Amino acid sequence: MKQNNKKHILFRYGLISLFFIFFGILVMIMLFKTTVIEAGAWNDRARRELSRIDTIMPERGNILADNGNILACNLKVYDIKIDLRHNKVKDLRAIPWAKVDSLADSLDVYYPRVRNLHVHPDTLAKYSWKTRLHRELEKDPDKRPRALRIARNKTLEDFEKIKKFPFMKDFKGKGFRNPVYKEEKNIRMYPYGRMAYRSIGRVNENAATRQIHGYSGLEKDLDSLLYGRPGLAKKVALTNGITNWVATPAVRGYDIRTTIDIDLQDMLEEELNNICAGANAEWGTAILMEVKTGEIKAISNIELLEDGTYGEALNRAVLPFEPGSVMKPISLMIAFEDGLVKHVTDQVSCAPFQRTSDPHGSGMKTMKQVIEQSSNPGIARVIFRGYEKDPARFHDRLAELGFFEPIRSGIAGECTPRIRKLLPKDSKGNNITIKARHLDLARQAYGYNTELPPLFTLAVYNAIANGGRYVRPHLMKGLVDEDGNDSIIPIQYIRDRICSEETARKVRECIAEVVWGEHGTARAVRDDRVKVAGKTGTAYPVENGVYNKAKRRYAFAGFFPYENPQYSCIALVLGPSGTSANRTSGQVVKNMAVKMYSRGRLNNSSTYTAEAKGHKPIVVGSEKCDNDMLASSIGAKGMKHYKTAKVHPEGAVPDVKGFDAPTAVKILEERGINVRLSGAGYVVAQSIPAGTGIRPNQTITLHLRI
Repeated sequence: MKQNNKKHILFRYGLISLFFIFFGILVMIMLFKTTVIEAGAWNDRARRELSRIDTIMPERGNILADNGNILACNLKVYDIKIDLRHNKVKDLRAIPWAKVDSLADSLDVYYPRVRNLHVHPDTLAKYSWKTRLHRELEKDPDKRPRALRIARNKTLEDFEKIKKFPFMKDFKGKGFRNPVYKEEKNIRMYPYGRMAYRSIGRVNENAATRQIHGYSGLEKDLDSLLYGRPGLAKKVALTNGITNWVATPAVRGYDIRTTIDIDLQDMLEEELNNICAGANAEWGTAILMEVKTGEIKAISNIELLEDGTYGEALNRAVLPFEPGSVMKPISLMIAFEDGLVKHVTDQVSCAPFQRTSDPHGSGMKTMKQVIEQSSNPGIARVIFRGYEKDPARFHDRLAELGFFEPIRSGIAGECTPRIRKLLPKDSKGNNITIKARHLDLARQAYGYNTELPPLFTLAVYNAIANGGRYVRPHLMKGLVDEDGNDSIIPIQYIRDRICSEETARKVRECIAEVVWGEHGTARAVRDDRVKVAGKTGTAYPVENGVYNKAKRRYAFAGFFPYENPQYSCIALVLGPSGTSANRTSGQVVKNMAVKMYSRGRLNNSSTYTAEAKGHKPIVVGSEKCDNDMLASSIGAKGMKHYKTAKVHPEGAVPDVKGFDAPTAVKILEERGINVRLSGAGYVVAQSIPAGTGIRPNQTITLHLRI
C-alpha cells in the first residue's frame, strides 16, 4: 500500500516537473523571439512611445470685476456614474429592489433627471429614477450600461454623498473595485449668470484638439491672454514602466481685471429692463462710463424674448445705427472749434432749410435754443457756414478728430461709424449735384444719413464732459499673472483732445438746456437731487430698405452731475412710435443718476441726516402710523405726506397710487388680486383703475418710481 502511494506521488511530481520544464522552454522561446528575432520591432515601438510628446493644457485665466469679484472662472467638476456591468453588480444573487427603490427616491430628491419632476404624474412616471433604474437592471447583465450617469457637473461632496445612498453604500472598495465612480472635467463658470453676458462672452471646446477658446465678448477678444501657454510632456522609462515627464510646464493664463462694477451693472440692467417693459420695446442697450478714465462700469443689451420677458441679447452697443439728434452737439462742437459760431448766445435763423423745418418756430435762435429745442434747420445752417462750398470736408473734419478710428474697447463685434464722404462723383464716376450733396450735408449735421455705434457717440459726449480730453472707452483694467502680480493698464486717449476746454464748456452749457431749459426736449429727466445733462435723439428704423414709421429708436446721451461730471451714459431703445426719448432712454440715464446719488456713488453723502438740512422728507402712503418715530430716527423735524392711508371699499379695486410697494401689494392681495410690479420706489400708476369691480384671478400691474 505504501509502495503504491509512493509511486503515485512520484508520478504526479514528474508530471508537474515536466509542466514547469515545458513552460520554461516556452518562456525561453518567447524571450528569444522578443529579444532577438523581433527585437527591431519592439525597439521601434519603444522609440515611438518614448519620443511621443503630449500637450499639457494650460489653466485658463479668470475674468474679474473691478473689485476682484469673479465674473468667469474655471471649476473642476465630476460626472458621477455607475457601472451596471461591474462584477460586484453582476455577482448579486438577486437585485435588492427595495434598496434600488430607496436609491431612486433619494436621487429624485437631490439629483432629479428633469426639473419640476412632480408637477404632473406623467412626467414622474416617465422621468423618475425608479423607472430608469428598473429598466436598466432588468436587462441581461451583459447588456446593461457601463456608464449610467447619475449626476452631471457635481462636486466631490456630491460624489461622497451619492456613495452613501441606499444600494450604493453596499459596494466597498476604491477606484475600479467600486462600480460607483466619477469622471473629472473642467468647466467655465459664470457666478453672476447672464449679467453682462455679451460683454464677458463665452467659450467653447474644440472637439479635435480639446482646447478651450473664447468665441464671444472678452473671452474672445482677450483669448490670447486668458488661454495661457501649453506645456509639453515626454515619455520616460522608469523601473516600474513608462510615465509622463514634464519637459515644459504649462503657463496659466492671465486673470483679466475688468472695469465692470457689479452693483452698477445690476442697476443698469434693472433700469433698462423696466423702461423697455414699460414701453413695450423690442430691444434696448445702455452703457455707463467713468468720465475721467473711460472705464466702462456697466453695459447692458436686452431684447424681448418669445416668452414675453427680456433677456441679454445681441451687443447693439457697438453696432451702428442712425443716431438722430444726438449728433447735433457733435456738429455744434465742430462749429465752435472752427469759429463758425463763437458764443452760446450767437443766433441763427431756424426758418425751413434743406427740406426740414423747426416745429418749435422758425425765428432766430441762440445756440442754446438750437440744442434745447433740437432745431434741424438751425444746426444745419451753422454747419453750412463752414462746409457749404465743399461738403466733403465735413467728413474730413470728423476724421481729424479720430471719429472713425477703432476704439478697441475690448467688446467683441465693435464697428466704426459710417458717414459718407460727400464727394462730387460717386464710385462709378457719375457726377453728384451740389444740391444733392447739400441735402446730405444738412442731414448729416442733425444725425441722418449717418450710422454711429452708441459706444462711439458716448465717447464724444464723455470727451465733452471731460473738458475735451478724448479718453478711450475700455473694459480691461489690468492683468494678474499666475504669481499674483497685478499690472494696471494706464488711461489711453483716442486723441489727447477732441476740442478745447472752452469749446467743451460751451457745448455742455447748451446740452444742459435740453433737460433744464424751459422748452427742453428732456424736461422729464430733471431731478433736483442730481443734475443730468444730455441730448435726446429719435430715428425710424430701416426695414426692407424703407423707414418703418410704426417704430422708433429713442436715444439719450449725457453725463452727470452737470457741475462736475463723473459719469457719462447712453441708452438706446427701439419701441413703438408714440412715446419719446424723454420718457424712455432718458429715464434710464436719470434713474441711474438718482440711484447712484442715493447710494453715495457721486462723491456725495449718502446719510439721510446730511440730506435732511432744509428739506422735509416725504413719506409715501403707508398703513402704519409710526411717522413720528421715523422722523426722530433720521433727525427730521417734520414730514410731508405724499398720501395717507384710507379705507378701501370692499369688492372694488383700491387706489394704491402713492403707496410704497409692500403696502400696496398687501392691500391688493388681501382682496384676492394678483400683483405684478414694474420699477422701484412708490406706486405712480396702476393698470386697473380704482373702483373697478374685482374679478377672480385678476392681475394688476403697479408701476413704481423713485
